[in-house]
Amino acid sequence: MEYRGYRGVVIIDDGTGLLHGEVVNARDVITFQGSSAQETAQAFMDSVDEYLAVCSEMGREPDQPIQEVGSI
Repeated sequence: MEYRGYRGVVIIDDGTGLLHGEVVNARDVITFQGSSAQETAQAFMDSVDEYLAVCSEMGREPDQPIQEVGSI
């Protein structure tokens, strides 16, 4: 999934049934989770928004999403 240029990857925890995700194209750690696809997608967007807000409050530039380079 992608939001504001940040890309999230999700795995399913078989034991709990929860969906856990992490942004994979930034150096800072941004995580999220949910119990359904819709809830997890919303948690992903909320986590990115919160990350950007915290960076702004701290007067710090957020990590810009690392763009993938196409195959040559």
